[in-house]
Amino acid sequence: MQHFNAFRIHVGEDGSTRSGLESMTLDELSAGDVTIRVEYSSVNYKDALAATGRGRILRRSPLIGGIDAVGEVVSSETQAFAAGQPVIVVGCGLAETRDGAYADYLRVPGDCVEPLPPGLSCYDAAVLGTAGFTAALAVLRMEENHQSPDLGPVLVSGASGGVGSMAVDMLAARGYEVHALTGKPESSAQWLRSLGAHAIIDRRSLQPGTRPLEKALWGGAVDNVGGEVLAWMTRTVQPHGSIAAIGLAGGAELNTTVMPFILRGVNLLGINSAYCSAALRSAVWQRLGGDMRPPHLQDIAGETVGLDGLPRIFERMMDGRVQGRVVVRM
Repeated sequence: MQHFNAFRIHVGEDGSTRSGLESMTLDELSAGDVTIRVEYSSVNYKDALAATGRGRILRRSPLIGGIDAVGEVVSSETQAFAAGQPVIVVGCGLAETRDGAYADYLRVPGDCVEPLPPGLSCYDAAVLGTAGFTAALAVLRMEENHQSPDLGPVLVSGASGGVGSMAVDMLAARGYEVHALTGKPESSAQWLRSLGAHAIIDRRSLQPGTRPLEKALWGGAVDNVGGEVLAWMTRTVQPHGSIAAIGLAGGAELNTTVMPFILRGVNLLGINSAYCSAALRSAVWQRLGGDMRPPHLQDIAGETVGLDGLPRIFERMMDGRVQGRVVVRM
C-alpha cells in the first residue's frame, strides 16, 4: 500500500494542539468522489491558526491541514472530471471538517472541485489560492452593490497580507484609488505602491474617534482586521459605499451603531469564501483567469516552501512577519 507524507493536526480533549509530518495512505483520507495528486497549496492565516492551536478551526481531529489545493485528478467517480485534469479546490471544509491539502493526495466530493480556468497555470492558481479567491469575491460583491471608482477612494486594511495585497492589486487595476492600511509601513510601503496603492496609512496612526458618524473619507473598504478598525470604517465610509468584511486578526467584536447603515446607507458585506455555491465559485475562478486576474500576481508571490517548512511559516505569520503569499510545493 502506497504511503505519502501529510502535515496532520491533532487537537486533544484539553484543547492542546500538536501538528507535524506523518506517513499516511489513501485509505486514511476523508471520503470523496475525486482523488487529486496535490501539486501546490498555500499558507493562509486560517492555516496558521489551526496548526498552532491559536484558533479553534478544526471541528474534528485529527485532520490534514491546508485549506486550498491545486493539482491533477488521479481518479474520479463522477463524469465531470477525468484523470490527468488540472483542478482547484478551495474551502469546502478542507482542514475544518475534512482532510486538507498539505499532503501528496487529497480526496473530496466532486462538487468541491473546480477545473483550472484558462489563463491560469497551476502555480498561478496556487499563488491566488484562498486569498485571491476571497479578494475577488469581495470586489465582486462590492460591485454587485454598486461600488464604483467615482464614489471615492477604497481603503484596504491588512494590506500587506495575502488577501489585502490581492485586493489592492485588483482594485487598482479596476480604476479605484486605493489607500492601503498596514501595521508595517516601514517594510511594505514601497511594495504596496508597486501594486497600485495610491497612499499608505500606518495603522498605528489611526484616530478612530467616538462619534456614531465621523467625517466620510472612503468610497468603500475591504477589511481584513475586524474589531476597532472595522467599527471605524463603518463611521467613515461615504453614503452608499460598501465594506467587505473578511478577517478578524484585530478582534471579533464590532462596537458600532446602526447610524452608518440607516443615515448613510452603508453596506456591510460578509465575505465567506469557504462555503460558496458551486456556481458562484466557478464564476469567481473564471473571472480570476480573466478580467479580475491581479496584474502583479508574480510580485505578490513570496517564498515557496515544502511541507517541512510549514511550522516556521506559521510562526512568522502569527507574528505578522509574512508579506504577500507563501506557496507550498508538495
